[in-house]
Amino acid sequence: METKVSTVAALQAVKKNSGKTYGQIAEETGLTNVYVAQLLRRQAQLKPDTAPLLRAALPDLSENHLHEMMQPPMRSYDPRLIQEPSIYRLNEAVMHFGESIKEIINEEFGDGIMSAIDFFCSVDKIKGVDGKDRVVVTFDGKYLSHTEHRTEHMVSRSRKIENQDHESKKG
Repeated sequence: METKVSTVAALQAVKKNSGKTYGQIAEETGLTNVYVAQLLRRQAQLKPDTAPLLRAALPDLSENHLHEMMQPPMRSYDPRLIQEPSIYRLNEAVMHFGESIKEIINEEFGDGIMSAIDFFCSVDKIKGVDGKDRVVVTFDGKYLSHTEHRTEHMVSRSRKIENQDHESKKG
């Protein structure tokens, strides 16, 4: 089995040789452009129903690579990645606007967070009012409410109590 690094290099070579952009592959597969990139970087799992669509978009993908892509990936990143200017700026934007975004989430939804699991992300190019190119990064995540930790809602606790009650009735 190939290492993640060599698998990603092979997948990126297939994409490059196809001459297609992430956006073009996304259109052909019905996925977002970022999810296609995640798949080809082994940061997301290829689902069986999507494999034929990806194969049609990238016919040079081998059966071995499709099989590998359908395995749960090791989602990780190189800690040096933050040194890349585009990634640094994204991180800076989230850190700079983070408190305000959090306050608005709380104001609009209540005490909770945006999921990064039930989550969609895309990158789009638009023209600004000045006619210059602008980058639009969309984070579309399910809202997850924080819960109050009440013991009666804790299944493991209630089962433990049921078992203790059952054991005391036997004795």
